[in-house]
Amino acid sequence: METNQENRSALERQIEMTVPVAEIDREVESRLKRLSKTVKMAGFRPGKVPLKIVAQTYGPQVRSEAVTAAIQKAFGDKLREGNYRIAGDPHIEPREGTDDSLTFAATFEVYPEIVLGDLSEREIEKPELAVGEDEVDRTIEVLRKQRTSYSPVERVAADSDRVTVDFTGRKDGEVFEGGQAQDFPFVLGAGAMLKDFEAAAAGLGVGESKTFDLTFPEEYHAKELAGQQVQFEITVKKVEEARLPALDEAFATSLGVADGSLEAMRNEVRANLEREVRRRIQARIKEQVMNALLDVTPIDVPQALVEVESRQMADNARRDMEARGMPSAKLPVQASWFTEQAARRVKLGLIMAEAVKVNELHAKPEQVRALVEDFAQSYEDPREVINWYYANPQQLQQAEALVIEDNVVEWVLGRAKAVVKPVAFDELMGNAA
Repeated sequence: METNQENRSALERQIEMTVPVAEIDREVESRLKRLSKTVKMAGFRPGKVPLKIVAQTYGPQVRSEAVTAAIQKAFGDKLREGNYRIAGDPHIEPREGTDDSLTFAATFEVYPEIVLGDLSEREIEKPELAVGEDEVDRTIEVLRKQRTSYSPVERVAADSDRVTVDFTGRKDGEVFEGGQAQDFPFVLGAGAMLKDFEAAAAGLGVGESKTFDLTFPEEYHAKELAGQQVQFEITVKKVEEARLPALDEAFATSLGVADGSLEAMRNEVRANLEREVRRRIQARIKEQVMNALLDVTPIDVPQALVEVESRQMADNARRDMEARGMPSAKLPVQASWFTEQAARRVKLGLIMAEAVKVNELHAKPEQVRALVEDFAQSYEDPREVINWYYANPQQLQQAEALVIEDNVVEWVLGRAKAVVKPVAFDELMGNAA
């Protein structure tokens, strides 16, 4: 067996392998002899089929298997000899050989050599927010609004009311697609409808109707209506007033506080809020750390790995669509849509793996346990959640991966310029506030 190697690009390699025909012939003969001891054919006792007949029946298949085995051995030997770390599957194709030998070329990619960059000049902002009484009060108010109930009232609709309407929209006198509905509910002031539509409903009572013109915004998602003027007719069928639950024992119990104590409720809300603030701060820091690692450690990325990651992301998108009730067949998801994001993931994964290996940042059992216990505190029965994690190896592996990410973050923060920056509650919490 002979091999020649050619570097085709930064990560692509091509190995040419020559396998002697005599070597393959000996392997074919050996395999046929072994096969003849077990093969069953009509008219012969097991193990008594003449070798010539076995060769006539199974010769082509056995030769194909012998050639494949010879190529795999030649390829494996060359990988070990050159200490290659192959990324993805090789592409093997025949080349012109001779009467005495078969020649093949294997094209493949290797993992890049990674040298972690200098982080000393990188600046990482560490958001800082202390949870106080005001933040607890505002969070409780959000929880109350999430449990809003509505009661019918005999008056005209006002801000924060829920109104139920029939409406018909026409463009150039014709009803347009999506422009008609019956018993359609929405909350005035919630922003679910266009402002002019909400304004038209405000001030109307049950049974009252109104016709008005409305111009869709230029950036409206339905392109055929963007910037267009239409005419709507609405009829109010129901007006309901919002009622927030009282801050009492019943409310505390609805939040999972067994004894209904308002003080215990506040303590639990504070603890949950502190955990959420800590997670959001950590997420912001982590995003900056990952960007820093990518910036200071430029590497070539194996396209084979990017293609695999792209396909996985496309598969995940299809499953997510189906879980939401959207048949993926009606919207074919292409792996090419995810190429850029997949390349970033692969690069980051390779860089982080190198950081973990070089600096021994592997997840320790006690770190994994602490993470799982912290996550479980958000649930009614933390012990049950902890047991579930430790009974599911896949979930535990995900926890280990998060710990490794946290270890990498701490490692980077120890080398970069960490700058503490106070952050406002609304800015950090976003819509959740």
